[in-house]
Parts: sequence; C-alpha cells; structure tokens
Amino acid sequence: MLRLNNVTKKFSGLFALTDVSFEVKDSVIKGIIGPNGAGKTTLFNIITGVFPPTHGNVLFKGTDISRKRSDEIARMGVSRTFQQTYLFKSLTVLENVMLGRHYRTRSEFFSCGLRLPSARREEKLIREQAMEYLDLFGLADKRDRIANRLPMGEQRYLEVARALATGPSLLILDEPTSGLNESEREEFRDHVFKIRDMGITVLVIEHHMKFIMEVCHEIVVLNFGGKIAEGPPEEIQASEQVIEAYLGVEEDIGY
Repeated sequence: MLRLNNVTKKFSGLFALTDVSFEVKDSVIKGIIGPNGAGKTTLFNIITGVFPPTHGNVLFKGTDISRKRSDEIARMGVSRTFQQTYLFKSLTVLENVMLGRHYRTRSEFFSCGLRLPSARREEKLIREQAMEYLDLFGLADKRDRIANRLPMGEQRYLEVARALATGPSLLILDEPTSGLNESEREEFRDHVFKIRDMGITVLVIEHHMKFIMEVCHEIVVLNFGGKIAEGPPEEIQASEQVIEAYLGVEEDIGY
C-alpha cells in the first residue's frame, strides 16, 4: 500500500531524514519508533504532503505522492492524527466527525444554501455515518457535548473518529496514546485492532513500548534520521542496536 524509497529531508543544511526506505503492506499495523529527534514526525509530514522530500519518493498504491498537496493525498485515502489533538473545540462531538466526512460530499454551494432535497439527503447520510464512528469509540451518547469539554482520552478517540470519517485506506496515528493512562491505552489498543479489522491499514508512531509491541505486525526503528532496524516486535526487542539507541534496559520498556 505504501512504499518509501530513499526518502531524505534536509532543513537548512541539517538532515532530518537520510535514505529511509520501507513498505507498509495492506491491512497491517506497522509501527515507527525512535528517540526524540529521530525524524518520525518529519516522516509522517512527508507522507501526508506537509512538505516534500529533498530526495527520494513516496508511493501510495503505486502512485507517486511525493509532490502532491495534503488535500490531494487525503482524497486518495490517507488520513492522520497529530501529537497534540486538533479538534474544532467550540463545535460538538458530532459536528467534529461530520466535518471529517464533508470533504467527500457532492452537493454544491447553492444546493446547501437553499437546503435542496439532495443536500438534505446527503447531510442526513453524513450524520448517520458520523454516528457510526462515534459509536465505535463509545462517544455516541456525547454527540451533543462541546468537544473541549471531553476528557483527554475521549478527545483522542474523537480525533481518530474524525480521521476515520474521511474514509481512509491508510490511517496514520502520531503518538495516539500520549496522555492516556494504562487502562485507556489498553482500550485504545482494542480500537486499533478494530480499525485493522475494518480493512484499514495503520501506521503508528508511539513512545509507549508495551503498546507498540502488542499492536504492531512490524516495526521500523529510526535514529538520527536513518533507519537502523525493521522487523517483527520480537526481533526488534532482541536487537542490541535498537536497545542501545532507544529501548534501554528491560524495565524501561514497560513490561
């Protein structure tokens, strides 16, 4: 589904990424780990069109998306969340998720403004689809609550629900369990499996090692902008190079 070929990114003479290559197969959960400053979020920004790579390219379903805009990439089926939750906090929970779906609507400006039957039917469908995603995360009964009044864990869930509402085939999660307690992480882990079972491929950055080892089929490890390892969780845990660069001693892993 996704392939990165020798992706390099340079900012003002400094290399944030250097010759990073890997692929993400369809309907898997793949993790990206590494210490702070390893280039993980830069990598996500390149995949989602925030900025282009200096060298190399990114292929999504065989199409080069390296120079495409973020909105074009989203329309192709790539959606993401962020390290810090970005919600329309003055809107309701339901309205946030509906906004995620609106960019796929076909009704024109005048149809919506005049509330023509076609526009009303489409709005009704969007509302029903948004409720399905809220129900997935247990937020349906809070649909009319203002988003900024939700606790942090539920704001995280809401952001993922909105991302799913765009209809992605690839969902990119940037530190999704940040700020969650242990029970919330376990619940979120189950949600990630549900998303995978929906046929959606997941690419995730995460610092919590227990979470990443439990959910991922494969893991890529970055350090100083380069890939130092790639493989299944048990292989990554056993790698001396990875342990030295990032994981540390066993008690630091979270087991």
